[in-house]
Amino acid sequence: MRTEAAPGHQLVAPGALPAEVDLLVIGGGITGAGVALEAARRGVGVLLVDAQDFAGGTSSASSKLVHGGLRYLSRGGLRLARESLRERAALLAAAPGLVEPQAFVLPAYAGRKPSRHAAGLGLALYDLLAGARTRRWLSADELLLHAPHLARDGLLGGWRYMEARTDDARLVLRVLHEAQSHGAGLRNHCRVAGLLRDASGQVCGASLHDARSQSVHAVRARCVVNATGAGADTLRAQLGAQPLLRPLRGSHLMLPLWRLPLAHAVAFMHPADGRPVFAYPWEGAALVGTTDVDHRDGAKPPLATATEIDYLLAALQAQFPSLDLSRADLVSAWAGVRPVVAGGHADPSKEARDMLLRGDQGLLTVSGGKLTTFRPMAVAALKLAAPALAMLAPARDAPLFAAVVPQNALGALGADAARRLLGRHGRHTAALLAAAQPGELGAVPGTPTLWAELRWAARAEAVCSLDDLLLRRVRIGLVLPNGAASLLPQLRAIVQPELGWDDATWQAQETRYRTGVAQHLAVPVSNSSAAVPA
Repeated sequence: MRTEAAPGHQLVAPGALPAEVDLLVIGGGITGAGVALEAARRGVGVLLVDAQDFAGGTSSASSKLVHGGLRYLSRGGLRLARESLRERAALLAAAPGLVEPQAFVLPAYAGRKPSRHAAGLGLALYDLLAGARTRRWLSADELLLHAPHLARDGLLGGWRYMEARTDDARLVLRVLHEAQSHGAGLRNHCRVAGLLRDASGQVCGASLHDARSQSVHAVRARCVVNATGAGADTLRAQLGAQPLLRPLRGSHLMLPLWRLPLAHAVAFMHPADGRPVFAYPWEGAALVGTTDVDHRDGAKPPLATATEIDYLLAALQAQFPSLDLSRADLVSAWAGVRPVVAGGHADPSKEARDMLLRGDQGLLTVSGGKLTTFRPMAVAALKLAAPALAMLAPARDAPLFAAVVPQNALGALGADAARRLLGRHGRHTAALLAAAQPGELGAVPGTPTLWAELRWAARAEAVCSLDDLLLRRVRIGLVLPNGAASLLPQLRAIVQPELGWDDATWQAQETRYRTGVAQHLAVPVSNSSAAVPA
């Protein structure tokens, strides 16, 4: 029997879509979530919709780093780096347990770039912009204590400095929950069938197809925001607007920590082209990234290609030669698409990560930027929308999340697990703990995820598929082999009753999930080449 969460805990409220709202936000990634929150907390009536799942695109397939963009400094990106470092500090303060400090080491080698001196100057400027010194030079022996498997030939030592990491999809969910607490309506698996236009040709809403009810609703709005990320030009094309974005694919690898043991993140340069590569511990596994190549087929989901995987493996083999890493060690390989503003550079990596903010016949598009800077992007978009919404131009004048009082029930967990749970679930933590059945406050083997998080997600977080559950609400499908397929029987006992699926529906969902994992996370056959991807 399905157990419904209390109405205040449901991420998507039941019932029909409203006929009219102040603000319609199209796109449920981090940018759209930020716009919805900043508008709703100022009393604007908001409806946010996404054609797939919340965080179903780039916002669940990023590098999962909250960082200032050290590499942008060499290209004069002082403004972006300063803003990113400010936002990094704000997110660390606002969401402990969800956004956490991450120590990096940057090895220096004789005759290789960057030199100790050049890297030190860059990090000194980085610290200056951040307003805090985190850099420290480590001798070769000290560095090897932190990362014993580094290549040793020519190793001079390395710089240690601080960044931050997050669970990108959970960050989106936390922002959406906060927006909902201020009155925002949310609907995933609800796509735009067409834009509505008024007598003067201005966009005044959208026709929305709700996959849950298989019905179409016309929703009128005083302002429509296009926050569809790398797909923003597709929606703008309905108005005849010319494309402005250059979608760039970033592919990543996941390995078990026992094969790539990491206490710190390691940043290093690819031996073929000098591009930065990183490897760091994340959710009980080792995450490696990333590529930066043109994604030319926007109609298809992005895949980590064989060439990109070979490229990243070549970097690992050069930097950690004693580990003898190969494709056989990979748990998964996956890709996301960055919505980068086209600047005309031949080299994709030289394109700036600036924000795109543009109005087209009443459709306000906000895209580009970085995960770290989603909040200033949202504020900028709402300043432009303020006249249409009859609201005061917003400023960053409130904490990102309301304060959460720790519950006594958290005492059943260790300090780290309690901090993690509060960071990911905020005000809903107490209800999650109350819903847990005996034994469900233990972790899924090989991960920090609690079994209780799966039950709660199925009960209250608008899960429509196993993809929603295992790849975004929790991340065990990324960090365990074969998308955690071996755990499906145990998962079924917990989540099938919560989802209200009959046996036929479960079987169909499981088949679909296994097929999707094989297509989108499995490691493709090698090209037997470590060439630079193009």
